[in-house]
Amino acid sequence: MGLRLAYMGTPDFAVPALKALLDAGHEVVAVYSQPPSKAGRGKKLRPSPVHAFAEERGIEIRTPKSLRTEDAQKEFADLKLDAAIVAAYGLILPKEILEAPRLGCLNIHASLLPRWRGAAPIHRAIMAGDNETGICIMQMDEGLDTGDVLARERVAISDDMTTASLHDILSNMGANLLVPTLTALNDGTITPEPQPEVGVTYAKKIDKSEARLNWSQSATDISRVVRGLNPFPGAWFEVDGQRLKVLAGTIKQQAGGEDNQADAGTTLSDHLLIQCGQDAYQITRAQRAGKGAMDINDLMRGLSVPAGTFVGESPSS
Repeated sequence: MGLRLAYMGTPDFAVPALKALLDAGHEVVAVYSQPPSKAGRGKKLRPSPVHAFAEERGIEIRTPKSLRTEDAQKEFADLKLDAAIVAAYGLILPKEILEAPRLGCLNIHASLLPRWRGAAPIHRAIMAGDNETGICIMQMDEGLDTGDVLARERVAISDDMTTASLHDILSNMGANLLVPTLTALNDGTITPEPQPEVGVTYAKKIDKSEARLNWSQSATDISRVVRGLNPFPGAWFEVDGQRLKVLAGTIKQQAGGEDNQADAGTTLSDHLLIQCGQDAYQITRAQRAGKGAMDINDLMRGLSVPAGTFVGESPSS
């Protein structure tokens, strides 16, 4: 028999888990999501991906701006839930909400807790050069991603993974892990695992100021930033005052004295091979402002950047 649930989520990441709950026969009596936001040239209100999916399935949708009011908490308690499932919702859940369902509130978190608690765990794992990440299904408490872990699954981070590709892997992994975890919790056959106090890191929200490439970093670090900020906000640098968004590239290792052949931020070829603090970085795909993404050969047909051009930030900038 299916459980009586509320689902609380907003972006694309949260859609597969909602679908998995419905496919498993659970009764999702209400979906909570962030209010529709203005998007596109016409600035029309657009519902979130979770909102749009729930609407298609005929589920009641609620978009409160806060859950701290007595009315919002009473409306939630009146649902008489077995559990609430939370995935990238965007609102803090107060104690009254956390304690209302019989089994509490479960969160689908995209990291191996306690590493990368917080807002941007996928980006931060790639940018830090982590070898692996994963999904945790967590029993929520009042802390920031501090609750007991009910289940976890790992995945290796390969050298070509971007935030976009890893996002999709983890989204589906969370959906697949959620249903059996919820069943085991209801049956009393799961043992919650308290998070250790060692190894805690915080995945702060990505700031757009982080997106400008610093060529004094190693090519390995540049690669991690490019992949971690793909697709949003996108790593970039300037060429003749034009912003160029870097979408992909490869590391060119240099031997011995080659590291000192040019200052970091200097192009080593006519096709955007750029000297870094260590080794060099060959851009293979990029995007000019107002243009579509292009592979390097197509890009350079309309862009002249001869070898020896300095594309780093000047000391005064």
